[in-house]
Amino acid sequence: MGAPSNLRRPGQGPVASRRPAVAASARDPQVLYAALDLGTNNCRLMIATLHNSQFKIVEAFSRIVRLGEGLSLSGKLADRAMERALRALKICAEKIEKRGAVRIRAVATQACRIARNGRDFVARVERETGLRLTIISPEEEARLSVMGCASLLDGTGLDPRPRAALVMDVGGGSTELSWVELTAGGKRGQPLNASGQMPKPRYWISLPVGVVTLAERFPEPDSGGTRDWFDGMVTDVADRLRAFTDADSLRDAFDSGEAYIVGTSGAITSLAGMHLGLERYDRSRVDGLWMEDSHCKDVIQRLLDLGREGREQQPCIGRDRADLVLAGAAILEAVQILWPCQRLRVADRGLREGLLLSMARKKPRRRRGRGRTRAPQAATA
Repeated sequence: MGAPSNLRRPGQGPVASRRPAVAASARDPQVLYAALDLGTNNCRLMIATLHNSQFKIVEAFSRIVRLGEGLSLSGKLADRAMERALRALKICAEKIEKRGAVRIRAVATQACRIARNGRDFVARVERETGLRLTIISPEEEARLSVMGCASLLDGTGLDPRPRAALVMDVGGGSTELSWVELTAGGKRGQPLNASGQMPKPRYWISLPVGVVTLAERFPEPDSGGTRDWFDGMVTDVADRLRAFTDADSLRDAFDSGEAYIVGTSGAITSLAGMHLGLERYDRSRVDGLWMEDSHCKDVIQRLLDLGREGREQQPCIGRDRADLVLAGAAILEAVQILWPCQRLRVADRGLREGLLLSMARKKPRRRRGRGRTRAPQAATA
């Protein structure tokens, strides 16, 4: 078998890898997995090995590309946005080939889902980078985000022990909300683990609003009135969520304080970094962090008081997120209004980790009549 079938050289057949999948797996039992997530705002890649059911991250890459910039107004991916995304994707393709990843899953989400030229762009990506992107559904996105946050769905140390969690994946163009009933789980800092039963959302909804689309519809005022501006974003999101009643059977867990929110997004991790007063972003301190509702509100008010220029100077925000972090905070506050929780658990993990786990848990194909397992297959998204 040749190299992974979902990574091709531009304009050619399958990559003529120097380390074919069969030979790589024969020499190295720790097969390399690559998970790529092209979102409305970010392009993210994670490459990892799997050993004894645990992933070890070999390399991670993230770049803000704003693929969905202007999409809500035009209905199309803009030329400049596509060029930014392509530059980042070419870097990802180079990293995947250099590392010799055997199993690859690359997905695109909301921007490519709704853009009139989304599928054309995906075809262009394959021609120019060799990467085969699959546009996944909102339901699949929600399921993978929950899977990626599995080790944070435990409520360790909380009293009373939580019975439910709401996983909130805030993207650039959409927000996936997943309600999960909790059982005994892992502990803070637990490695990404491919064994055991994965949590599944009992209820879920995809709101067609994310940090990019919300920020574009609610441009920040040049001076004054920032609280009214922020509250307007909160009201807009809350109105979208209010009609969703499918998860009402879990409300008693939220009303009794036996539920919490898991927030996964750059905006949420930025809030956590500011709360901790980090001079430099530190994933090991942010991922799995518990924040009280009062902490979130305090940080949001500080962000409003700083103004855009002040937010740009914050080490965990910077220029790229200065106009988006409060849109993410508004989505969080809107969810808190309708599904109040005293605690938020911050997740610097999500879709990419879910992609890795989905590949690892996929049963290998077997050859008929021989009883032998095939060599590792490139995962097709």
